[in-house]
Amino acid sequence: MEHHPSERPGEINIMVAGAAGQGMQTIGAVLGKFFVRQGNQVFAVQDNQSRIRGGHNTFQLRAADHPVRAVSMPLEVLIALNQESVDRHIGEVASWGVIVHDSDKTRVPDEGPAGLGLPLETLAVEAGGNRIYANSVALGAVLALLDWDVAGMEAFLEEYYAAKAGMAAANARAARLGYERARDQAGRYGGPRIRPRNAKPRMFVSGHEAVALGALAAGCRFMSAYPMSPSTSIISFLAEQAEDFGLVAEQAEDEIAAVNMAIGAAWAGVRSLTATSGGGFSLMVEGLGLAGITETPLVIVEAQRPGPSTGIATKTEQPDLLFVLHASQDEFPRIILAPGTAREAFEAAIRAFDLADQYQTPVIILTDQFLADSYFTEERFDVSALWIDRHLITSEEAEALREYKRYRITDSGISPRALPSSYGFTVGADSHEHDEYAHISENIENRVAMMDKRFRKMEGAAREQAPPTVFGPETADLCLVGWGSTYGALEEAVEMLNREGHSVMGLHLGVLWPFPGDHLARILAGAKRWAVVEANYSGQLARLIRTELMRQPEAAILKYTGRPFTGIEIADRVRKGVLER
Repeated sequence: MEHHPSERPGEINIMVAGAAGQGMQTIGAVLGKFFVRQGNQVFAVQDNQSRIRGGHNTFQLRAADHPVRAVSMPLEVLIALNQESVDRHIGEVASWGVIVHDSDKTRVPDEGPAGLGLPLETLAVEAGGNRIYANSVALGAVLALLDWDVAGMEAFLEEYYAAKAGMAAANARAARLGYERARDQAGRYGGPRIRPRNAKPRMFVSGHEAVALGALAAGCRFMSAYPMSPSTSIISFLAEQAEDFGLVAEQAEDEIAAVNMAIGAAWAGVRSLTATSGGGFSLMVEGLGLAGITETPLVIVEAQRPGPSTGIATKTEQPDLLFVLHASQDEFPRIILAPGTAREAFEAAIRAFDLADQYQTPVIILTDQFLADSYFTEERFDVSALWIDRHLITSEEAEALREYKRYRITDSGISPRALPSSYGFTVGADSHEHDEYAHISENIENRVAMMDKRFRKMEGAAREQAPPTVFGPETADLCLVGWGSTYGALEEAVEMLNREGHSVMGLHLGVLWPFPGDHLARILAGAKRWAVVEANYSGQLARLIRTELMRQPEAAILKYTGRPFTGIEIADRVRKGVLER
């Protein structure tokens, strides 16, 4: 649905499109960071093919004078770096929108959105002696369309490329040249406008950068992983920070080795992380069981993507909820978190390490490609009050122990944990069922006692979890329920529908296990009907709710195209498929 600028004031949608290797990520990141620096709020998302060069990629950003956490349509500006980009996306550009393109290489049809054609590569050579500066020429053209002063972009580019000799000045000159050549044409185009605002320091951070930052803040000092999209961004980010933070970053030969390395490091006393996607997690399942029976703290990031098998390696979905919940040999406790924003991702990472240590159990953070590669505008993460508790026995507690039972049966299910060799204790661990001393045991009574002990930990973990997030009215005709990365689009859809006079509330789950059944039942009681919003085929959250609460949703808004939800899309499907019932 096309919304005229008067319906959506103070924001603009821009897409950069081209072939892999043409620099979409660079121009998109520069533009996004520049808008944030100028005091605006930005949400950006990438759509890449799994090819190093060639293939069609996009970087889409939404800049506004108010908070935004989801993509939107239609586009007001399309920066098309090749003809394929014009042909693919012209239908997504608003009738009043503009397509910025290289007039020497591409053509825009006379009917439809206007074309602002500049010889991008020719101007790039003129400005800096190399066609690689064509992206900065296009940046200057965008500022001309917005009627902004290009001086701010020049200064930003000089700062952004300061570490690369000669590139800073050349990029700044290219932006100025693009701006000046576009000025004569830009005045003919209408459309939405955003203005520079009173700037305050903010972060422009991706979901997986936030996970990695949270891990560092939590004291993670060992990371082992085998690269697998979309988890690779966590691995590479942490590897880049390894020296500064005293982190050991190990690229394992496969995911089996990766999870077992992380378990070994965690058992030895180091906060440890491994990250993978669904295919890699499949290989980690036996190791997951080892962490479960040895009660070893372990944090795993499972970054979902469409499957099965290789699937679509660089696209997004939420297909692994039930898999990670049930992946095991036999049963053991686990905790599953599903952040929906960069800030939630940062906080979830910190929380995951604390929960893993406290309850001596694996904690899985469920992300996906959309959350991983999306960029959010966030206030700076505050860690001034962060206190790291390793939940290890103290020297006083050790002195009070007559003997050290690593798996002592307790009312809480949490046994005393000391690091190997601490206080002179001999610490055992075994993948077999064991008694309180970690000795192998096949005794029936011991088996039952150990299973009961391990699962009692979930009672405490359930009491500690924050309730789901609710937005919109406390009572409504309809409640939309989502989890993980659907947060922003879901919130926007609820706001949109209520502005139209509908009675809709939203509910977002950031903790999926222990299942927040009491919270969920109380919230759903405030709605006459409810529906799930999920990026998978079968409605996995709906199936989980049905299992735990014996409640069936009236409708399921599902998407499994490999592309994320937008708020407009959810609202349209609610109007046509749910509210009409």
